[in-house]
Amino acid sequence: MRTVKDRIRHAIAFEVIGLILIVSILSLFGFNPTHTGVLGIAFSLLATGWNYIYNVWFDRAMVKWTGTTEKKQKHRILHAVLFELGLLWVTLPAIAWWLNISLWQALVMDIGLVAFYLVYAYIYNLAYDKLFPIKQAPAVSH
Repeated sequence: MRTVKDRIRHAIAFEVIGLILIVSILSLFGFNPTHTGVLGIAFSLLATGWNYIYNVWFDRAMVKWTGTTEKKQKHRILHAVLFELGLLWVTLPAIAWWLNISLWQALVMDIGLVAFYLVYAYIYNLAYDKLFPIKQAPAVSH
């Protein structure tokens, strides 16, 4: 399992890189970088907390169900999808309110963000695991 220090590094780096990418991309489509940046920072703080909690829960579930935290591709896909669904529940009404748009418009925008973050989360976590591999503890037999 990852240490608390490692999990904090993982979560903060994920959010900082993601925020830089998404504000840059949205500015290419005519969105005000300051306005989207404020929304992005708020979501980043929310997502950072969720990232930490979610990864602890996911790793514990992995150990319980598979005996290891080593993720195969199916685990990485499930990890990314469940993470984003958890965020969608909170971010949808917030986007509609902050940008003064309908829930439908917010959903369309959020789907684009989710699509981006699904790909980003998969690539980021794969790269992070390669750069900072988990030191596997010996399996405990019951």
